[in-house]
Amino acid sequence: MMGMAKTFLATLTVAAAVTVALGAQAPGVTLKTGDQAPDFTLQASDGKTYSLADYRGKKAVVVAWFPKAFTAGCTLECKSIAANGNRLRKFDVAYFMASVDPIDENTRFAQSEKADFPLLSDADKSVAARYGVLSARGMANRWTFYIDKNGRIAYVDRAVNPETSAEDILARLGQLKFATVN
Repeated sequence: MMGMAKTFLATLTVAAAVTVALGAQAPGVTLKTGDQAPDFTLQASDGKTYSLADYRGKKAVVVAWFPKAFTAGCTLECKSIAANGNRLRKFDVAYFMASVDPIDENTRFAQSEKADFPLLSDADKSVAARYGVLSARGMANRWTFYIDKNGRIAYVDRAVNPETSAEDILARLGQLKFATVN
């Protein structure tokens, strides 16, 4: 019995060491509908800094997390959102894509894809961790957060299709009855 306990503890110790060595994150936050969205202040590809607190009480916010700039799926997603900017702006929402890429990489990516919206950079991964999107590979999962005017999470899409991202966002904004602009 004592040998089994030692073997089990040794296995746990090795597993923990491998997890740390690979840079994996401990199981973290799982945000759900109704939770207060974690605040953030992040630099964006347009040279500005955006804070969630600035929108509270004024406007809903959509944050589409993506894994890595210049990769196939992320390029499709960015193109989808950029191509539908005129439709997205019919809703009274601020919308962003966000990743843990450095700001200069997100800026180049936004320029290359002609993004007419800001791409947020969370290079230190602190906001991604608070949103629970940080994967074991150290990148953000492709999840979209819909945050109401009060700063509460209205919906989390954990099954984002990069090719139809904008259409899916538009449909969800309508389902959530987010305000439109005149």
